[in-house]
Amino acid sequence: MIVREKDGGYLLIGQHEHALASGRFARHWGWEPRPSSSTVYAIANHDVGWRELDRRVLWNEEGRPYSFVDYPIEPKLEGYRQGIGLVEDEDPYAGLLCSMHYASFFRHPKTEPEARFLEEELSRQERLRRVLPEEALETVEHDFRLLQLCDDLSLFICLNDAGRNDHPWYRGGFSFMGRRLEPIWEGEGIRISPNPFTEDFEISIPWRMVGEGGDPEEEGEIRVEIKGSGG
Repeated sequence: MIVREKDGGYLLIGQHEHALASGRFARHWGWEPRPSSSTVYAIANHDVGWRELDRRVLWNEEGRPYSFVDYPIEPKLEGYRQGIGLVEDEDPYAGLLCSMHYASFFRHPKTEPEARFLEEELSRQERLRRVLPEEALETVEHDFRLLQLCDDLSLFICLNDAGRNDHPWYRGGFSFMGRRLEPIWEGEGIRISPNPFTEDFEISIPWRMVGEGGDPEEEGEIRVEIKGSGG
């Protein structure tokens, strides 16, 4: 769950909904090499393991909903495992990319469960690399970095109000394959500079509000037009 404190309550965005928006960025990617259908599938579904976790709001001891950042580690890791497995069952290359993505969170594990998860995922990656054709692995590092970037682009929209760049993660822009990309608000739309998108497209992400007591208050959508280089 993506959680933002807002207007005396909490704005909640499901992780899988945010990931589907990440997939929209991937589908409109214009720089070479263009992502394959397997890569787009991985990007759009990288958070599918959160669907079950996000079915209910889990509250912490301070009376705030847990977010994806501070969610209890054991159920979160189990959600990661299940999600990677679901993607792998559908598309092994996509499963490899998702495994690389989640393993990157724990390069320096702080707890035994994190270390065990990292070991499991490195083993999964080794197994998948053995069975995938060599040509499929030629762009794996690029595709992994594209997953990370599209994830960040979607999170940027979820974590900032329209026209703002307040969240500390993205004040310096985004990094991709040695290049620095800058988000520029144009009204309620965004242009990325330099621009990897050749045409305009819309990002739509549903949200819901809950009060401090947990009562549902409102539902809506974030809608942002992404500007293409031809626009």
